[in-house]
Amino acid sequence: MYTYDLLESGCYYLVKEKEDSAITLIKVAVESDHCLFIQRFDDPTETEWKLKKDSLFDIIECLSDEAVKAWEEQYKSNQDAYYEDDEDD
Repeated sequence: MYTYDLLESGCYYLVKEKEDSAITLIKVAVESDHCLFIQRFDDPTETEWKLKKDSLFDIIECLSDEAVKAWEEQYKSNQDAYYEDDEDD
């Protein structure tokens, strides 16, 4: 068992919050003295505050800059599919 206190601000992580939960991509956006503001890249994207002492079942990995860049390219191209440009030229 791990805690959110092990995560670093600005980094992307693949985590499992509970033993039987799905793998989730999160980013630590802001860190305060006792909490972390987390961005969750589920469907839909969510944000939430977590206490640093809150538990995580597993921290699978911290993504490298290259992995984040590759993921962002896929994520943005998938997001664009839902927002069509209705401009008439």
